[in-house]
Amino acid sequence: MLKIAFDPSYVLDLPDGHRFPMEKYDLLPRQLLHEGTVKEEQFFSPSLLDEQLAAQVHDQNYLQRLFSLSLDRREQRATGFPHSEGLIEREKRIMEGTRSCAEQALVGGAAMNIAGGTHHAFTNRGEGFCLMNDQAIAAKWLLETNLRKRILIVDLDVHQGNGTAEIFADENRVFTFSMHGKNNYPLKKEQSDLDVELEDGTTDKDYLFILEKQLDSVVSAFLPDFIFYQCGVDILESDQLGRLNVSLEGCKRRDEVVFGMVKSLNVPVVCSMGGGYSKEIRTIVEAHANTFRTIQQQLF
Repeated sequence: MLKIAFDPSYVLDLPDGHRFPMEKYDLLPRQLLHEGTVKEEQFFSPSLLDEQLAAQVHDQNYLQRLFSLSLDRREQRATGFPHSEGLIEREKRIMEGTRSCAEQALVGGAAMNIAGGTHHAFTNRGEGFCLMNDQAIAAKWLLETNLRKRILIVDLDVHQGNGTAEIFADENRVFTFSMHGKNNYPLKKEQSDLDVELEDGTTDKDYLFILEKQLDSVVSAFLPDFIFYQCGVDILESDQLGRLNVSLEGCKRRDEVVFGMVKSLNVPVVCSMGGGYSKEIRTIVEAHANTFRTIQQQLF
């Protein structure tokens, strides 16, 4: 059974005018339940992350200042969020959600976090709506507990997984693959194990051709025994920050390609939702829901 991490704290009240679409975290599970894609018993509420697990990835001084709400205004502004006790609790729960999903996937083959995909969080700083790096924390936990030895992170958000690349720059047990918009945020890219840069306006046909070719190459060479999938839906043509021209159907086909690869390898996978900034919230929810529908169809 597919297990899904979700907690009401994922939906945080933000000041009016804030552009981060928090409401998707409320609407997505409701939609999945309403249409019968998942059942109530598939959801679990994660606890708060053990801070020692965060310290295996992030700088201790940064964590101390983050948790004590001591980051200065410039540092807070870089994350995109006004900091509060509620925000920190939310982040700890999302981090533990992805780590718990990794635990669940070892048993059930796959698990999904309604939130997460915080790939812009570096060792010693946060940016771009990311304070800590959930997939990095979960991957490090798998390695340090000797539960897995070769981890592939597939990052298909439209923005480069710069924080993830920096965290694992010297870790040969983790392969970081980021396929993202060439001219999009961040302006200064980090070096992943494989970066695939897409031109503005890239369409379904080119996107899917490039993805299949690059994924085949990566998995053949690296042979992962665990996969994390950052499945942001900001590749959509409707996305206000994306700059690509991928349709809803193309985005769904992207998920089919990834889960088809997972099935052929017969390895566990954990998905974190990542970004999505289309003007219509229903478009964001529909694109994310497609990922859940697809994994249910292909892996269960």
